[in-house]
Amino acid sequence: MLRTLFYRIYQFMMRLASYLLGIKEPKLISGPGSLKEVPKLLKEKGYSNPLVVTDRGIDRLGLLNPLFEALNAEEITYSYFCDVQANPTIENVMAGKAAFKQNACDSIIVVGGGSAMDAAKLIGALAVRPKKTVEQLKGVLKVGKALPFLIAVPTTAGTGSETTLAAVIVNEETHHKYAINDPHLIPKYAVLDPTLLTGLPQKITSTTGMDALTHAVEAFIGHANTKKTKRAAIEATKLIKENLYKSYLDGKNVALRENMQKAAYLAGVAFTRAYVGYIHAIAHSLGGKYDVPHGLANAIIMPYVLEAFGKKAYSRLARLSDELSLVGKANSKKDKARGFINWIRSMNRSMDIPEKFDIKYNEKDVEEMITNAFKEGNPLYPVPKEFSRDDFKKIYRQILK
Repeated sequence: MLRTLFYRIYQFMMRLASYLLGIKEPKLISGPGSLKEVPKLLKEKGYSNPLVVTDRGIDRLGLLNPLFEALNAEEITYSYFCDVQANPTIENVMAGKAAFKQNACDSIIVVGGGSAMDAAKLIGALAVRPKKTVEQLKGVLKVGKALPFLIAVPTTAGTGSETTLAAVIVNEETHHKYAINDPHLIPKYAVLDPTLLTGLPQKITSTTGMDALTHAVEAFIGHANTKKTKRAAIEATKLIKENLYKSYLDGKNVALRENMQKAAYLAGVAFTRAYVGYIHAIAHSLGGKYDVPHGLANAIIMPYVLEAFGKKAYSRLARLSDELSLVGKANSKKDKARGFINWIRSMNRSMDIPEKFDIKYNEKDVEEMITNAFKEGNPLYPVPKEFSRDDFKKIYRQILK
């Protein structure tokens, strides 16, 4: 009882702080071909030497060629950093910081998925906090200073990182994955160009889409909601139901991709104020230890954690079920909640996402992951029900083969 009371007081204070800090959404530029508008925006704002950040996969695909052509046409000098890996590490961020400093950059353009965006945010954070280490920024409100002008261009419809105050990083030495949360990490502009998504493989489409769903669901069922976050989470969930599987089947459909970008953005808006929960805490532990892709981890973990919340989550899951018309409205909240969880499982099956992780693990690793997930989740995440270490252990037993 005392532990729960402490958690709720802490979460209330964090919610209050979010109002006092005046968290703002990025300004939006959207529509097919909007990537080419970025150089003009830089000129308008008085920036002339950006660091373009992306990951190795995007670099190989050549998705940034239109941006480079537009930068050259506007005679804007730029530097290029593409050495970001999936589940970015401190080493990646330090290399990016060095590139920013050595080239005397004055702004950052990040094009990519959540990994590239997380790295770019932390490159910017270290640029303005040069005496700080990444480890020292761990947690909440540790950046405390405006980043260099940051434009975020997502190439997946999942993380919503283009609108959030979070960046997630892996310590490559300890294999610990953790979040850094600060309003200064929110990009100034988000550019939603759906044409960048039309070449995504089905596997990336499915797992990043389920990542967005996780954001919406965890934000909605938590205790830190506002009217705005509820609306955003519900709208995101509806858009995902209507568009994710279709875009999985028809990846070239720009309208479907645009709708999924909107869903990911709205889910990001929701969890920036309402936070995520234990699904993310467990996913981060697996990503750090075994390099599991984040969206895949969330998709697999989500139904197990929602079931473990039990009746504490029935009411809000039932509301989501009603919004999606999954179960008859005359049914009980319990039946509606179960219907929503079953829908998540059916979505996973339809897109060939497995029910469990096929990972070779040992008990020492499991205990370490439990510790990391417990520390990440408590007291920060305003979940419907607090898990003990034993509760976390049950989830790991369920999700690992």
